[in-house]
Amino acid sequence: MNFLMAFTFEWGMGLGMFGAAIGAAVAAIAAGIGISRIASAAVESVARQPEAAGDIRGVTIITAAFIEGVCLFAVVVCLLVGFVGLASKIV
Repeated sequence: MNFLMAFTFEWGMGLGMFGAAIGAAVAAIAAGIGISRIASAAVESVARQPEAAGDIRGVTIITAAFIEGVCLFAVVVCLLVGFVGLASKIV
């Protein structure tokens, strides 16, 4: 019975680490897609109204920074989940 509990614990830890890795990957991919859509819209906007290029550039940079911040936060949370799982496995 003790072997079965240890095996189940190892299996659960592996799935937890896998879930953390998938979460970090999804956050990074979503941020890349979001920033690419912002850049695409900014280029189209500047092409239609060149005199507003400075304002559009500023808003684009600020929005991209917010997206990167959210992505970084999500990746850090996923890594913490993974490392906490790894630490509990060692102890």
